[in-house]
Amino acid sequence: MPGMWIMWWLPSSDGPPPYPQAARTRPRALGATRAARRPAQAASRSPVCPATTTASGPSAPQSGPLGKTLSGVTSISRSSTDAPVPSYSRRVGHPLRTARRPRPRWRATAASRPGAGRGRRGDHVSKPSRRSHVTAVCRRLLVDWHLTSSYVHDGSAGVLGLERRSVPMVRRFLFSALAAAFVLVWGSPPAAFALDATRTPAAPSYTVTLTSNAAGSTWTGHESVTFSNPSADPMPEVYLRLWDNAHGACPSTPITVTNVTGGTPSALSVGCTALKITLPAPLGQNQSASIGFDLSIVVPAGADRFGRDGSYNFIGNALPVLAVRDGAGWHLDPYTNNGESFYALISDFKVTLDHPTSLLVPATGTSVDTPGASGRTITTATANKVREFAWAAGPFVKTTSTTTTGVTVNVYRTSAISASSASSMMTTAKNSLVAHAGRFGAYPYGEADVVLDNNFWFGGMEYPGFVLDVISSTALAHELAHQWWYGIVGDDEYNSPWLDESFTDYATDLYNNIQGTNCWNNVTWQSSAEKISNSMAYWDAHSSRYGTVVYTYGKCALHDLRRVIGTTAMQNLLKNYAASHWYGVSTTAEFKAAAQAATTVDLTSFWTTHRIDG
Repeated sequence: MPGMWIMWWLPSSDGPPPYPQAARTRPRALGATRAARRPAQAASRSPVCPATTTASGPSAPQSGPLGKTLSGVTSISRSSTDAPVPSYSRRVGHPLRTARRPRPRWRATAASRPGAGRGRRGDHVSKPSRRSHVTAVCRRLLVDWHLTSSYVHDGSAGVLGLERRSVPMVRRFLFSALAAAFVLVWGSPPAAFALDATRTPAAPSYTVTLTSNAAGSTWTGHESVTFSNPSADPMPEVYLRLWDNAHGACPSTPITVTNVTGGTPSALSVGCTALKITLPAPLGQNQSASIGFDLSIVVPAGADRFGRDGSYNFIGNALPVLAVRDGAGWHLDPYTNNGESFYALISDFKVTLDHPTSLLVPATGTSVDTPGASGRTITTATANKVREFAWAAGPFVKTTSTTTTGVTVNVYRTSAISASSASSMMTTAKNSLVAHAGRFGAYPYGEADVVLDNNFWFGGMEYPGFVLDVISSTALAHELAHQWWYGIVGDDEYNSPWLDESFTDYATDLYNNIQGTNCWNNVTWQSSAEKISNSMAYWDAHSSRYGTVVYTYGKCALHDLRRVIGTTAMQNLLKNYAASHWYGVSTTAEFKAAAQAATTVDLTSFWTTHRIDG
């Protein structure tokens, strides 16, 4: 029935719970995986009240959680002393940003329907309409709730911040009865107001100064970051992701942040990988702010993307970076060792690393070495328009060459790797960078560092302008393809891992002149829930299938798409899609729309057959 709606109880929690670290299960091979289901969220409930109608006309229709649309609902006005009306999130329908203060004095307005709101604070009126009665009940219930501003997205529907006051038993019974009756008669309840989908905080600029110990395994110093808020919704807080704390035993962690300035830190959450910092005042649209903190990094033992292999240190994801807020709220997904959890916007980094001269320090960006104190060197790395920053430190052997397109390639090898193996990998690095650039757009960074260690338990790992690899030309071509798919064209690696892994494996096939003719030999889907587009929440629970489905089936789907729309159309699709998302963020829905626009063939059944949702 148009215009009808009901109140709805929504799950909530006081904040994100800690998550266990995923177990390491990835075999050391390309396409193999890096293996925790999240615990259920604690829940409470809150009412969602109707939209309002003003004297000038109804508010815009609002979509509910199950697709219903609302309009023309009776308004409620407030006196000048009333507390503010909370705004709501599109995804999960919860109050945002406002705290309840003294109980408001509701009264009807001229804009109200006849017969609606004649009583105060939801009192019953004679011959009320069904809609006005719902409005009255909602007004009455709303003042019995204390609303807080916490809102995050952690891979589930959301984590809400609601705190219930005491509600009389009769009132609770009345509400429950009405809710049940209206669900049966009028269908699904409405969702709340949408949170601005603009991704924020934007344009982060990081300045980092760190000094290492003699081994390069401990780094201490200071980090600061300046950022802005392009969203129409104020930003009262930011979150830092301390990803490498997943390698510790929370609360004993390898990444320590102290002496925070520019905001008030909360306790670590999400397995000690998230740090909420409340700003002095909510950051309005297009306003900027800065935070700073002292930083300590202790590299743990183990040949890992964050680990120490003898005298060689590999330091990926160690710098705290800002989490992303979008229409789903704050993305505070747990760390996964089975793949990647990382989701970051394009940023600038200036990182100064003071270290012993005996250690070479490859790093993201373009590096310049200058003499430091006696026996020490200062490496200054500048990286613009990248999502993350990584470096290594150790007595590497370095070789340098240049691609035909002018990109400097540095290969760093451990002492156990031969010069001939390093030379072969240099050739692969140069050739694959040129090939990928020809297909997806020019490599925008002047330098690429390849760090080789055959003791890695994984095939390779990508960072902007910096990759870790075993001796494998296929693995290296794959990791360098990530410079486009994840680096330049970003994605939410936790919720949509196929958007970078499937695409990079497809690019690797093209580099190796593999057409995917026998892609689907011996294919077995283990369940109807198994899909190429599944998130890491699914793959962490089905870790043995991650490489097979996301890497192999994913690239096979792209080979099939090429055969359906044509080779030239596929080439143009990927190049144009990369250009339109250059330094942006890709989503499955956007790629599917771009693919459909590139052909006259209806691709609806293609996505269904290939199990790509979104």
